[in-house]
Amino acid sequence: MAVQQSQLLPAPFLTDVTKDYAKDLGALTSAPLDTSQFAPQVAPQDAYQTQAYNLAGSGIGAYQPYITQASAYTGPTGYQDFMSPYQQDVIDATMTEFDKQSARGMQGISDLATRSGNLGGGREGVMRSEYQTQSDLNRAMLQSGLLQQGFGQAQKAAQQAYLNQMQMAGVVPGLQRADVGALGQMGATQQAQAQAQLDATREQERLEAYEPYERLGYLGSGIGSMLSGYPAQFQSQVTPNPTPLQTALGIASVGSGVLGNLADFRYGSKR
Repeated sequence: MAVQQSQLLPAPFLTDVTKDYAKDLGALTSAPLDTSQFAPQVAPQDAYQTQAYNLAGSGIGAYQPYITQASAYTGPTGYQDFMSPYQQDVIDATMTEFDKQSARGMQGISDLATRSGNLGGGREGVMRSEYQTQSDLNRAMLQSGLLQQGFGQAQKAAQQAYLNQMQMAGVVPGLQRADVGALGQMGATQQAQAQAQLDATREQERLEAYEPYERLGYLGSGIGSMLSGYPAQFQSQVTPNPTPLQTALGIASVGSGVLGNLADFRYGSKR
C-alpha cells in the first residue's frame, strides 16, 4: 500500500543561509571570549598629583619652626639677639666725652676760686663736692639712658620679629595649600585625559571583540524575519516504496478477495 507524506519546506535560499548561520554560530561560540583585553582600567596618579601629595605631607606642621623661632623672641632674654653690637662703643665714647666736659667744669671752679682768692678754701671744697655729685648723677643718668635706649630698641625689634614669625606661621601653610591645590588640579586634568584615552581604547577593543557577534546577531535577526515573513513555498509528496511485509499483506488481501469471488461463483451456480 503506498503511503503519501506531505512536507512544507522553506524557500531553498533560506535553507542554505540558515545552515551557514548555524555553522558560523557554533564556530564563534565554541571558545569563550577573552574579556580581559577590554577590562576597565583606572589611570594612575599624574606626576603633579604625586608632587601635590608629597607636598601636602611635608606641609603638615610646617608652621612649627616659625612658632619655635617666635618663642625665642619672648621672655626676659628675648631682646638680646637684637642688641646693637656697637652699643657699648657708643656708650664708652659718650661717657668719655662726658668726663671731659665734667673735668672742664671742675677746672672752672678752681679758676673761679683763684680769682676770688678762695683757692683751697672751704667754699671751693663745697662747690667741688656739689659739682662732682651732680656730675656723677648726670653721668649715671646719661649711661642708664643710653642703656635703656638700646634695650628699648632691641625689645621693639624682638617684638616685631615675634610678630613676623607668627605671621609666617600662618602664611606658609596657606601658600603650601595653594601649591597643593594648583598641583592637584593640574594632575587631575592630566589624569582625566589619560583615563579618557584608556576608556576610548577599551571601547575600541570591546567593539572589535564583539563585532563578529553583532554581525552574526544581525544575520540571525534577518533570517528570523524572513522565516516568519515567508510562507511555505514548496509542497512535496513522498510515496515510499512498499516494504516486503506490506507487499505480502497486499498479495494476501488480493488473493483472499479472488478466492472469495470464486467461491461465490461456484456455490451460486449450484443454487
